Formats: sequence, C-alpha cells, structure tokens
Amino acid sequence: MSHFYLNDPALESIGEKVLAGERLSREDGIALYKSRDLVGVGQLADFVRRQQNGDRVHFMVNRHINPTNVCRNRCKFCAFARSEGEEGAYAMTLDAIVEAAIEGANDGAYEVHIVSGLHPEWSYEFYVDMVRRVRNAIPKHVIVQAFTAVEIEHMAIIADKSTLEVLRDLQEAGLDALPGGGAEIFSDRTRAAAWDKKTTSDVWLRIHGEAHSLGIKTNCTMLYGHIETVEERVDHLITLREQQDKSGGFLAFIPLAFHPANTELEDLPGTTGFDDLKTLAVARLMLDNIPHIKAFWIMIGLKMAQLSTAFGVDDIDGTVVEEKITHMAGATTPEALSKDDLVNMIRETGHTPVERDTLYDYVKVYDADVGE
Repeated sequence: MSHFYLNDPALESIGEKVLAGERLSREDGIALYKSRDLVGVGQLADFVRRQQNGDRVHFMVNRHINPTNVCRNRCKFCAFARSEGEEGAYAMTLDAIVEAAIEGANDGAYEVHIVSGLHPEWSYEFYVDMVRRVRNAIPKHVIVQAFTAVEIEHMAIIADKSTLEVLRDLQEAGLDALPGGGAEIFSDRTRAAAWDKKTTSDVWLRIHGEAHSLGIKTNCTMLYGHIETVEERVDHLITLREQQDKSGGFLAFIPLAFHPANTELEDLPGTTGFDDLKTLAVARLMLDNIPHIKAFWIMIGLKMAQLSTAFGVDDIDGTVVEEKITHMAGATTPEALSKDDLVNMIRETGHTPVERDTLYDYVKVYDADVGE
C-alpha cells in the first residue's frame, strides 16, 4: 500500500478501510491495539485527523473549578476524594466558586469547567444555585460546562427527580455543556472491582443521550491503564460510537490515563508513552463520528501532548488553572499553562494553533489562514 508505510501486515487491510472511509470493526480495533507498529497506527490516525480537521490543533482558555473533594463514593481508583472531617478535605462556598469563575473570565477564559465530589451535605438547590450564580456572574460568551453524569445522577437521587428533569433545571439555570468524566470503562467487571458505587454504563449513556436531546453538547472519556483489557477498551469505544450514532451530541473524546499514586490501586504501574499514543490513535480511528480527539496534557504531560498531534489528536485542551483531581493522584504536570505556552507548543509541531470555545467555535486562528 503506497499511501502508508506499515511494518505490520495485520494493518494492511485496516489501512485499506481507512483510505476508503469505511467504519472499522471490533476486530480491527483489537488488531490496532495489539500491533507493535506504533508509527504505522499513527500514520493511519493522522490521515483521518487531517481529513477531519486539516492542519488545525485546537486549544482553549479555560478555568477548572473543583468545588469539593468530599465524596460519598470513595472509589478505589480515586486519589481526590475525602470523607468529611478527614485531613485534606475541603468544600468551597458558593461565593468562593463564583469568585473563581469571575477570576477565570477576567483572565480571558471561554469556559468555566466545574467537576466535584458528591458531597453528602450539599442540597439539590445548592447545585442549581451554583450554576445560576456562576452564569449570572460571567459574560454570556463564557460557557458553563459543569457536572459529570455521576454528579447528575447524584442530584437526581437527592432531589427525587429524573435525570432528564435535573438536566432541564440546570439548563434553565444556565448550564451550557457537560464534561465527559465518570464513564471510566463500560465493563461490569471493572466497575465491580474498582468503582462499584459509581454510575453504571447504561445510566451514563442515558444521561448523555438526554443532554443531547435538550441540545446540551457533551464530551466523552475513557479511563485506561488500570485493570481493563484491550478488548474492554475497544468495546468502550464502540459503545460511545453507537451512542453518537443515536444522539449525536458528543464534541470530543478524551482518553484519561490512570494515575495510580495515592489510590487503592497504587501497585499498578501507570501508563507508558507507547500506550498513551496508541490509545489516542486507536480512538481517532474507531470514533469516526466524533469530531475531535483531545490529549489532556494534565494527564499525559506536555511532551506527549505535543507528540500526540502526529497520532490523531487535534486538541490539547486548555490553560486549565488549578486542576486538583489528577494532581492529587501524583501528576507532576503544571496546574496551568498560559495561552502563549499552548500556542508555542502547537507551533513547534508544525500545526496551526486555533483558539476555540467549548463548542469548537473559533476565537482566533494563529499564524495562517485555515482556508476553510
């Protein structure tokens, strides 16, 4: 095959499908994961990325707010959660949350990103007020992306409402988009072993489908590098692809590399650079109907995020500011980057830096006209 230089014969038929624009099968996904020809898999993913996004690599100015680490679930893989009264536990007031959102907006953020623990004392009204007060305190162009499906289910339980009613209430209060966290791996086996109290796969998918039905765009994720199998990873990607076929509201897929430090699974080795790049590339190839693949630099590091733009990635997230969840699990990356840092990171890869908002509307295209 002249278009790609592949060192693994098992990739030849997959390359032909990629060139023809055909959807890849479960068997194709497993073969991609099991191939040792990382550069070959990367070539295939880069081809698809360029077809979908040209030479553009996206980033954004955003502000992360993690209002509390007090959580009733205490999943084994989580280093962030604490119990009330435990050393290191904290809970922000509504005033403090609003102040952080205003600070982010004043710094040029186009997104306020709110994800938290499931605080056993917080009322349903507290969550709705949080969204309403943040929305009213910041300019209309700043998007409020808040609450994982796990938090939405928690609110439904404490309010004795359906998750659809919760989403409607939050949307009325000013919620614009949902982050993709809480999906982990869509596998009953891994759920029972590592996050048995957390939202089930069916509920996570239903909540995102309901959000899409209301016009609320969402992201989707996969936590990898813990106790899951390659087959379970591929099944997870196919499940997301099927949900996107049904409801069409996923904007971006973000693989989340598991950080074992300070968790009950800290004897696990963590992911390798090889696995990080492979996972991003396989995602680009399998998720043909999700427009963007994001490398979360907080999780995989700045150098790997740069390299990933040759392996199917067209987004390296944003300035972030004050991310706590991954850092409590031992991340050694910075807690924030400047806009100039991100632009220069992308420039070094030879791609066109594009500043965007949550919905992938363009704020500024750097260096060159994208020509589209």
